[in-house]
Order: sequence, then structure tokens, then C-alpha cells
Amino acid sequence: MQMLCTLRRWLRGLEPRVRGTIDRPGLARLQPWLERRALFRFQRQPLARGVAAGMFCGLIPGPLQLPGTLLACAWLRGNVVAGGVATFYTNPLTIVPLYALAFYLGALVIPGEQPMPAWTGVAPGGDFSVQALGAWMQALGTPLLVGLPTLGLALALLGYATVQLLWLAPALQRQRRWARGRCAGLAVPPGE
Repeated sequence: MQMLCTLRRWLRGLEPRVRGTIDRPGLARLQPWLERRALFRFQRQPLARGVAAGMFCGLIPGPLQLPGTLLACAWLRGNVVAGGVATFYTNPLTIVPLYALAFYLGALVIPGEQPMPAWTGVAPGGDFSVQALGAWMQALGTPLLVGLPTLGLALALLGYATVQLLWLAPALQRQRRWARGRCAGLAVPPGE
């Protein structure tokens, strides 16, 4: 729990530094829009929304992840920094298993049997082939197109709930301690 409290304090301390960075004369016209959108607020709700946006947009192919996250954070009023960091769960090591999982989720939703295409991502010399990865992703077809938003939504909900629980964990622990103290006849103030 101490680590969670330290993380919360660090995030709260990060907000003035980020605000100081964006308080430049060139960005003065954008300041009201940024403030209304909560794009740089390090509080529970904007952080949770930012993580949810980043988890959803993390499944977007390659260079469109961060612009997609920025747009989703602006729409959802989420923290851009948390959203950008959350997209990093996808990388060259995790993208193939995530797309395979998305395919299976899409195959569950679409009626009929949807066989998984064989993975032939290794070139004859033993090197990884980007062209083979692209061909495999294209062969995944409709189940992948249905499964990616489904998996993205599930991961976004999981990320949102995780941030909410982690943020509220110290308060819930204090409340339990206080309730135990009251049951034992010892009135412990809620602030301790």
C-alpha cells in the first residue's frame, strides 16, 4: 500500500511540472481547451480514462496508436500521459499473441467455424519476416476485425477498473482499519 501512496503523490507532483511545460506563450490559445479536456490532470478519473483509452488504442497498428490515444483521451477527457504509457503493452513480442487472442474472440462472436490460419512468419533463412506477418494478419480476416474492438474494449474496461481500484486501495484499507478499531472498542480516527 505504501508504494501506491507514493505513486499517487508522485503523480500529483507531476501535474504542476507538466502544466508549467504547457504554459508557454505559443500554447496559450490552447490552454482553455486543454483545461476543459483534463488532458494533463493527474487525478483518479482522468488517469483511469487515459489508461482505458491507451489500452483500447494499443491494438491499433503501429504508428497510429499514439494519435488514436490522443484523440480518444480528448474525447473521453482522459490523461494523455497515462494513455500514451498504456499503449506500450503492445510490442513486437506481444502483438502476435494479442492478435491471435483477438482472432479467437472474433471467432466466438461470428457464427460458424473460423479456422486459425497457420503462422509462417519465419523466412527460409530463419529471420523474422514483416511481410509474412502482414500476410498472416490479412489472412485472419473478419474474425480479427470483430475481435480487435472486442479485445480492446475488454482491456480498456480492465485498465479502467484497475486504476480505480489501485487509486482507492489506500482509502479502503484505512476504512477497514477504522472499522476494525471500532469493533474492538478502540475508536481510531479515519485519517490514520
